[in-house]
Order: sequence, then structure tokens, then C-alpha cells
Amino acid sequence: MHTVAPPAVALGAAPAHRLGEAVLTVVDVDDQPVADAEVTVAQTRHEFAFGNTGFDVGDGDDLTGEWQLTAAEAELWLQIHNAATLPFYWGRFEPVRGAPRTDEMRRTAQWLRRHGVALKGHPLVWHTVTAPWLLDLELDEIERVQRERIRRDVADFAGLVDTWDAINETVIMPVFDNGDNGITRLAKDRGRLAMLRLAFEEARETNPNAVLLVNDFDLSPAYERVIDEMLEAGIRPDAIGLQTHMHQGYRGEEEILAVADRFARFGLPLHFTETTLLSGDLMPSEIDDLNDYQVTSWPSTAEGEARQADEIERHYRSLVSHPAVEAITYWGFSDRGMWLGAPGGLVRADGSPKPAYEALHRLIADEWWVSPATVRTDAEGRVRLSGFRGDYEVAVPGQPAVPLTIGREGLHETVRTAPH
Repeated sequence: MHTVAPPAVALGAAPAHRLGEAVLTVVDVDDQPVADAEVTVAQTRHEFAFGNTGFDVGDGDDLTGEWQLTAAEAELWLQIHNAATLPFYWGRFEPVRGAPRTDEMRRTAQWLRRHGVALKGHPLVWHTVTAPWLLDLELDEIERVQRERIRRDVADFAGLVDTWDAINETVIMPVFDNGDNGITRLAKDRGRLAMLRLAFEEARETNPNAVLLVNDFDLSPAYERVIDEMLEAGIRPDAIGLQTHMHQGYRGEEEILAVADRFARFGLPLHFTETTLLSGDLMPSEIDDLNDYQVTSWPSTAEGEARQADEIERHYRSLVSHPAVEAITYWGFSDRGMWLGAPGGLVRADGSPKPAYEALHRLIADEWWVSPATVRTDAEGRVRLSGFRGDYEVAVPGQPAVPLTIGREGLHETVRTAPH
């Protein structure tokens, strides 16, 4: 029996827990197996979420960000990503009370969904980039409008955006001093657990089918304690978000996998939600708050690009090898729009792909991917597909392609030939 598989399977380099298998049987109109029939198999989507920010991806005016990607850049984006994070920062999404940028965001979301991209909204509750008009309100009113905001946005985007960072960076939320703002006021008065409950209960009630994350950059035991407290209080996230902005240098496979091991103890899927690796000078290690680092120029360099490519491949390989990890989101695509102005994009400011982009493309769209392959059935009309879990299409001459999804369980699929 012929086996169709991606290069990683043939090389024995594919993590077994990422693979699925299907046996395809080609039959004629009388349901009899057809030997030596031509069959074409092609992958159309990974189950694993390979994400990036969707702040600047879209078509023409269908954008929410100021750093619009060109059509060529958007095509590069789509070649390696199947998931996007959309910006619902309250201070930018609704800078004027009662005038949210819903229609604009919906256009971007619809464009991405038309291209097969799964969407996550980020975030519903956060003490940074808050709506400035919250400062004019009393605490009870701040809580009321925060609850209303969650219900409104989750309801408005249900069916388009069904995954949310329900709350962001709660380890420091009650104590972080980033200037006076309504959400920090509320968190200091109500406490962390009340803020967590507010975020998850409102979102869950509004869209019971939503996937809701708690998300943080603090990967210390303090974050584990927050999750323990949540679970003890009956507040259960659907996944745990782990940020890995590495402006000060790659932390290495050993440290990253140790983080995954620690958080895997909760039995929840792990999403590495915000990953950054630089292709230029690293931020000095003595900088505590990354936002404090300000430079007039921060270019990408040839040496830095080679380092970034090596590190991003190691980072993705190690995380895909960990069975608890279900998603990796890289935090920015072009150097034109990177957080902090850092040279962390996968393409340069002029739109040309960096070696890091090429490295990810080799992994996601080549080594771990089944490109269209045509084979012939055995004497019993069968072909085996062994590949990374996800969506595929199977076609025989004269018939429409048959979609199929392979997961953890083995699949047996019948494909009918055209009548003579």
C-alpha cells in the first residue's frame, strides 16, 4: 500500500503525538475496490495553530491597524499562518464611549476568515491601553461598563471570533503602577480573583462555545498560583496563555520546555501567545520593563537575522514536540509595525522575507506539510495517508475533491470514482 506523508514522517522526525492516519479506499459505482487507481492527496490546513498578529492584515480598507501589509506581504503571511490575534485593546477599540470600531474590526475578521484563518480577540480585560473615559466614572460604573463591554464584543463577534484572551496579565494587575486608569482602580478595589471571575463569567455566559484564555508574561510560580486560585474558585480557563517576548535573547529549548512542563500540570492546553525573537541588537539585560527601552534606531542586521532564523526554528521545533502545546503565535510580521520598534518581524521593513520567515516556511509548509501528491491504489484499492493532524483533500480523476480531517483516531475513508 502506498503511503502519502510529509517529509518529516519519511525522515522519522515528526512527533508521534502530532500525527494522524487515514486509509483511503477507492471504489467504483458498485462499491467494488479499484486497483491501480490514481489518487491525489493534499493538505489544506494544520490542526496546530500557527498564528501571528492580524492587526495589519487585510485587503485595502479592511484594516484595523496603521501598518498595513502589502498584498505581497499578506500572501507571505497566509502561507505559514492559520490563526490570527485581533486587537481589542479597549483604549483603541473604543476611545470614545459608545463608538466602538466594531464595523472596521469585523471587516478585518471577515477577510481573515475568508482565507481560512482562525481568530482570537485580545484582550477583554486588561489594565493597560484602557479607555481614557473610564477615569470619569465611579468604581461601580466602571465595573458595569466593563461587564457590558465583554458581553457586547463577545456577542458581536460570535461565529467570527470564538477564542478570546479573557483577561491579560493578572499577576501584576492589582499592583502594577502604570499611571491612573479605570481598570487598575477597579482591580485594586475588587481584587484579582474578582477580576478573573468577572472576565470569564461574562464571556462564558455570552458565548458558551468560546475558548477562553488567561494570559500572562510572568511565567514564574506566581502565575501558577493565580491559576491554582482560579481553579479552586471554580473559574476554569479553556487554555493557558504563555507570553515569550525574548527581546533580551532566546531562552533556549531547555528553559522553554521546562515552562511548558510546569504549566502542563493543570491538564489544560498551552498556547504560546506572544513570541518575539530579534534580528538585530538585543535589548540590554538590565532593562526590567521592556517598555522602558527607547532607541532612535533599531535595525535588523545580517548577523542578527541568522541568529533569529536559528532560534525561531529551535523554538518552534521544541514547542511542537511538547504534547500540551496547541498553539504558537508570533507577535508581529513586518519590522514596520513591531512592538517597541524592535527588529523582530519575519519580513523586513521593505517586505522582503528574512531567513526566519524562510525557516518557518520550511517547517510549516514543507517539512510538516503534505504537498499535492499523486499515487496509485494497491490491489485492494487502498492508499494510506500519514501526516500531521489537520485538514486534507483527496481527489480521483473526474470527481470533486473529498475533504477529510485526520485527528488522533485512525480514519477510514471511501472515495468513489466517476462512472464510465
